[in-house]
Amino acid sequence: MGNISISVPDNLKQKITKLEEVNWSAVAREAFEEKIKQIEFLRKLASKSKLTEKDAKNITDKISLNMAKKFRRM
Repeated sequence: MGNISISVPDNLKQKITKLEEVNWSAVAREAFEEKIKQIEFLRKLASKSKLTEKDAKNITDKISLNMAKKFRRM
């Protein structure tokens, strides 16, 4: 099995160290696997899309505008 080193902020490292009963390698491995699944799904979805970048930007702009209007009314 391969090894990967990661960097975490000092305060997080302290919290991790205090929780000795947790298998942090397993936690990280599961998180990595879940992220890979998400990215693979999104890539598969995008590969089938017929939207152009311009179309996607227009949709994103409309969503952002509508969200801003919604939050202003709150």
